Amino acid sequence: MNASIDFTAVKGRQQIAWASGDYAVIGTTLQLVGEELAEACDLRWDEHVLDVAAGNGNATLAAARRGCKVVSTDYVSTLLDQGAERAAAEGVDVKFQVADAEALPFDDASFDVVLSTFGVMFAPDQAKAAGELARVCRPGGRIGLANWTPESLVGKMFKVLGRWVPPPAGLQPPSLWGVEAHLRDLFGENAAAIALTKKFFNFRYRSAEHFIEVFSTWYGPVHKAFAALPPGAAQSLHRDLVELLDAANRGGAGTLVAPSEYLEIVVTRR
Repeated sequence: MNASIDFTAVKGRQQIAWASGDYAVIGTTLQLVGEELAEACDLRWDEHVLDVAAGNGNATLAAARRGCKVVSTDYVSTLLDQGAERAAAEGVDVKFQVADAEALPFDDASFDVVLSTFGVMFAPDQAKAAGELARVCRPGGRIGLANWTPESLVGKMFKVLGRWVPPPAGLQPPSLWGVEAHLRDLFGENAAAIALTKKFFNFRYRSAEHFIEVFSTWYGPVHKAFAALPPGAAQSLHRDLVELLDAANRGGAGTLVAPSEYLEIVVTRR
């Protein structure tokens, strides 16, 4: 890890990016991942559950539907507002609280289960974020994660974005959270066991062009990348993304069904 990285500045830029657009447009399509993670963690009624970097609340709602006492956190308050609307519509009782994944405002061993779906993996200081997940989880509890792998469609998409809008030098790519060896390094002695399952989420859109239209409008990192580029470079980024998506498409002509690999992870806290 490069000690010279200004994590506060990086986090500030990330926060602006994730607050731009409307992540919920994409986030709600990922609900299945939260449901499957809740089952993988074998959630029990009345367990205390923390959802970290919760976005608009997919894992939050999955846990609440299973009778858990849930605290849903993110550092983007508008996303929590959307999660609260969803919880109210379903009639489930959830506490929503603004919180930084790298400095969770909770006591040690406060939760039976800590969850994050495609969220904490984007924290810039990965070791610090993993340490916080472990700290607030009780011994014998579970930490459940869904993380894109480097080989995934999303992992490759971020590599494409990085060619045109390079990330800060020395910053570890988020997709490392989808690598077994890195996860074992991150959780180290805090983990009594780590169970890993390779899964796929299928992005379903009309076409590659439709995918890019939606993501460049609503998905913060893609939205900000296009906004940061002059027209010629933006056209080249668009071309590269079309090439990536067309290569991933298994839906045939006239539609887009693009699988993206992720790891479903259950860490048993030592």
